[in-house]
Amino acid sequence: MKAIFSILGLLIVVAISGILVKKQFSSVTETTAKPQDGSQILVPATTPGATPQQQSQQIQQQVKQSVEAAMQQARPVPDDK
Repeated sequence: MKAIFSILGLLIVVAISGILVKKQFSSVTETTAKPQDGSQILVPATTPGATPQQQSQQIQQQVKQSVEAAMQQARPVPDDK
């Protein structure tokens, strides 16, 4: 009797876990990220026909330039008063 309840409990836990995992995976594929400040996220463009190494270097350069541009923008000063 004790073994039956143990197996039944284990099956319930596995079923609940499966439902939660399925729900989590489906929400990941449907969700898109939107920036809060209204700016647009641009996907780096690469030259068609370039080798993977060249494409990688182009993307790295574009990301580096984007980060440097973002670092140059003035940050708003909060009012502590």
